[in-house]
Amino acid sequence: MKKESLQAAKAAYEIEYECIKGMLDYFDDEAFSKAVELLKNAPRIGASGCGHSGIICQHFAHLMCCIEQPARFVSPAEAVHGAMGFLQEGDVMVFASRGGKTKELLPILDICKRKGVKVITVTENLESPLATGADVVLKQYVNRETDKYNSQGTTSSTALCMIFHALQTALIEETDYKNEQFAVIHPGGAVGERLNK
Repeated sequence: MKKESLQAAKAAYEIEYECIKGMLDYFDDEAFSKAVELLKNAPRIGASGCGHSGIICQHFAHLMCCIEQPARFVSPAEAVHGAMGFLQEGDVMVFASRGGKTKELLPILDICKRKGVKVITVTENLESPLATGADVVLKQYVNRETDKYNSQGTTSSTALCMIFHALQTALIEETDYKNEQFAVIHPGGAVGERLNK
């Protein structure tokens, strides 16, 4: 391996560490509390995004299911072809879009408004359409991506993950979710073996 490659790899740890540390400066207690309240009371939760954001939204939907808050990833492509029938009035849709202008998500926002679905948007751009059209906006902070071109969805994915992890952590407290409940729905793997001893 080239010396430069090894240096770049080690620098990636520092870049992402600095990002997570810096995120607390942008943490909005009021907005976060509103988001948690919406998620806590939602009969169903949808999550949608494109590219890396979409992949992390799939992770978020799974995190919600792990604490028995029914959720699913809604593909932007399928959403405008009937998949938004999953969400009804009083449900919540979570959008993830760093720039807040992802064209594939804007028609879904319109559907949410027409159906009375509450919207939480995670974005850097608080003036974007997905932010101004949301009920709650969570600020995403990204210092820079880890690659030398500052273009790959690396640090931004970690930042989005961190926000979703914080939401799940808070919801466990708010719902008083018990490990014994998790044991019932997670009998598989090493975690299941430990929980069900």
